[in-house]
Amino acid sequence: MKKAEFIDLVAKKADMTKKDTSVALDAILESIKECLVKGDSISFIGFGSFDVVTRAAREGKVPGTDKTYKSPATNVVKFKVGKQLKDAVAASKKAKKK
Repeated sequence: MKKAEFIDLVAKKADMTKKDTSVALDAILESIKECLVKGDSISFIGFGSFDVVTRAAREGKVPGTDKTYKSPATNVVKFKVGKQLKDAVAASKKAKKK
């Protein structure tokens, strides 16, 4: 699903215009980004949480050669799925298999 399709879906569910929904979605995504850049974590009970973790520096190998390279330590975003979302997705997969 692309962003425009998602905006259409949310606009219908929230009984909002597509323009207002687009502005709200952009504000939400920007706010999430700002919090994560500051190093804060964000939790949505039942949905999941976003956390910033530091990935340690490591040494890697180039496939097919013996060359190695050093990968520096970096901050990455991790998403941990919430129980309600996890259960809903698992239930939808079971229904599709039948």
